[in-house]
Amino acid sequence: MSYQNIQTEIDENILTITINRPKKLNALNRETIQELHEAFKEAKADEEVKVVILTGSGEKAFVAGADISEFADFSPKEGKRLSAEGQEKLFNYVANFPKPVIAAVNGFALGGGLELAMAAHFRIASENAKMGLPETSLGVIPGYGGTQRLPQLVGKGRAMEMIMTAGMIDSSQALQYNLVNHVTEPDELLEFAENMARKIMKNSMVAIKGAIRAINANYEAGRNGFETEIEEFGRAFGTEDFKEGTSAFLNKRKADFPGK
Repeated sequence: MSYQNIQTEIDENILTITINRPKKLNALNRETIQELHEAFKEAKADEEVKVVILTGSGEKAFVAGADISEFADFSPKEGKRLSAEGQEKLFNYVANFPKPVIAAVNGFALGGGLELAMAAHFRIASENAKMGLPETSLGVIPGYGGTQRLPQLVGKGRAMEMIMTAGMIDSSQALQYNLVNHVTEPDELLEFAENMARKIMKNSMVAIKGAIRAINANYEAGRNGFETEIEEFGRAFGTEDFKEGTSAFLNKRKADFPGK
């Protein structure tokens, strides 16, 4: 499928999705959100894709925010629908994606851009990255999961400060806050993310899918994460990957997981 605002490339089972609106600093508009949804939907069905890396074109921005011109004159009802549809189509879809999603954050990740990075399963940042949720400076609040995911990652107090001040933090602060897992040189960002993806792919992708569900369950209202872990743990015993993994371990050889 051809896209206007994003680029996709598959190499050695790694799908790289690049948001490509450099003149707008890769800002998210509704068309880009829809294209990202379609790209992830395709990746979910494509057996060749094992890991997804999400990044922005150029070094200036991962995603500099939402395209404010699209909703500046919205009514409360329209604003609520904008948030709900965006979360369903993209942000929650990414957070619950059954394959690992790594955000490679280059440059600005602000507003919806940081919310998108936080929806990924973990984040790697370049040294020039700047992150923040500046929505309160526009008279609104984060609407794509930012008020929920930021406290989960950095703690309530720091999340309150970041949202209330509408300020930015740099990559070293983001690492200190546990908002990102690693910081790299800008020209090493994608290589680092790809190497991380290769480490992931050495393991059972079926087990990783179950682990994603179990970890996310702890953050979902009405779900008991421990019960989900028990369910996923038991389900793993019926997989071919479990048989291969245990056999390889007992026979002191490298596992070759069939992915079933």
